[in-house]
Amino acid sequence: MSKRAVLEVIALDVEDAVAAQAGGADRLELVTDMAADGLTPSPRTVAGIRAAVDIAPRVMLRLADGFAAGDVDRLAGVAGELREAGAEEFVLGFLDADGGVDLTAVERLVDVLDGCPWTFHRAIDRAADRDALRKQLADLPGLDAYLTAGSAAGVDDGLPTLLAEAARGGEPGYQQELLVGGGLRLDHVPALRAAGIDAFHIGGAARPEGWAGPVSAAAVAEWRRVLDGD
Repeated sequence: MSKRAVLEVIALDVEDAVAAQAGGADRLELVTDMAADGLTPSPRTVAGIRAAVDIAPRVMLRLADGFAAGDVDRLAGVAGELREAGAEEFVLGFLDADGGVDLTAVERLVDVLDGCPWTFHRAIDRAADRDALRKQLADLPGLDAYLTAGSAAGVDDGLPTLLAEAARGGEPGYQQELLVGGGLRLDHVPALRAAGIDAFHIGGAARPEGWAGPVSAAAVAEWRRVLDGD
């Protein structure tokens, strides 16, 4: 039997975090402004969530919509403030104008994070060459997961890519956790689990009322039940 699956839930505030933990989430992705696909939350929100729940929040480092790094000095300063507020895990990912990884920006932030674990997010799904990106990032300290749908269009389109990448686990550039998210549905889970994928990320799927409403503990619990094979 494959190991217990990791379930990561997007949280916008303390209420979301408490509901996600109650439903059986293992981890949070902490963001603000989902209209821009998730930006960096405030240090105050981070501190509040750290105080309210036991599960780890991965905090987004992204100041504007899109996949350009923007003001890297400001980002580095924000990362330092978030660490002071109690953030110990992060989410980031930047591309250059040609769709290659912006290694200068990523390495600058990784220096500030100083060994903290981090996820390279769905910027990989917009990359010109996924394989090249993975190999460029392979040895960066702290990188332990890729959040990906396999395609910019979502898991429906990206499933073949996800299955192919799962089969390469252990190769250089493919040793990180494959954290599947982006249009992920419960009916995708059996094929992903059968391929050995054991980390899943949900946002809208945890919110029956949409992004204007809170995370539902019951919706998270349903995902937990399916992932556990109950």
